[in-house]
Amino acid sequence: MSRIGLGKGLDALIPKDFDSTVLLDKKERIQNVSVSEIQPTIDQPRRQFDETALNELAASIARYGILQPLIVTPSKDGVYHIIAGERRWRAAKKAGLKQLPVIIRSSKELERLEIALIENVQRVDLSPIEQAVSIERLHQQFNIGYSDIAERLGKATTTVNNIVRLLQLPEAARKALEAKRITEGHARSILALKNNPERQHRLLELIEGQGWSVRQAEQFVTAHKQGADTIAKAKAKTTSQTPETKNLTKKLGYPVSLRRTARGGRLEIHFKNDQELSRLIDNLGA
Repeated sequence: MSRIGLGKGLDALIPKDFDSTVLLDKKERIQNVSVSEIQPTIDQPRRQFDETALNELAASIARYGILQPLIVTPSKDGVYHIIAGERRWRAAKKAGLKQLPVIIRSSKELERLEIALIENVQRVDLSPIEQAVSIERLHQQFNIGYSDIAERLGKATTTVNNIVRLLQLPEAARKALEAKRITEGHARSILALKNNPERQHRLLELIEGQGWSVRQAEQFVTAHKQGADTIAKAKAKTTSQTPETKNLTKKLGYPVSLRRTARGGRLEIHFKNDQELSRLIDNLGA
């Protein structure tokens, strides 16, 4: 087993965009371990591996090597059990590699890192995207299933799954969510159009530009799925009527609609011509 410090020669082993969160600290070493000394853990939640995808990864590894070290922990039987990276290990064996770069962690170190990540997810000041990233790190780096993560966080599994799905948002929508220009509800509507990037972009424009509510965004998605072939058809289905707007419509004598946004919303009073506008202004005492 050979050791490689986090200094000279590291770039030959891992890429520049290496996820440094897998390291406990800057002094932690990446080591080369024989493939035969590495074994999968029995607790690995993922038991099925796509053979075609494995062959593709094996071909990539044969050409470029392992770009991300495995995380392993020593066992009493003298081998290392995989904490994260079983898919890479399987592909590396197919590619005929004899040694693999690993980070060796004790059970105490793993427990400390896991607790730190759990605490990080539970912080109230995290954005939805930051939460999703932390949950995905728990899943990938500790081989913890989403249902187990949900249990440790005290959340429903569907809630955790929905949070992680936010990572599939287009870049512009992710930035809008992080900047609080759209809500998670808006984001879920955009995700529902993931097979149509053009419509995703258009929906984001309408949410940000016209202050569409989550309900309007959902109606846009429904209209699209039902075969609406123009934005106008979708927009025709997005009028938001509430008991409040119906009451105002009755009192003012003019149609009133409500558009909610991430930061509040706006009321719109509709009139057909200048005469109606004048009467409306008189009625309001303006």
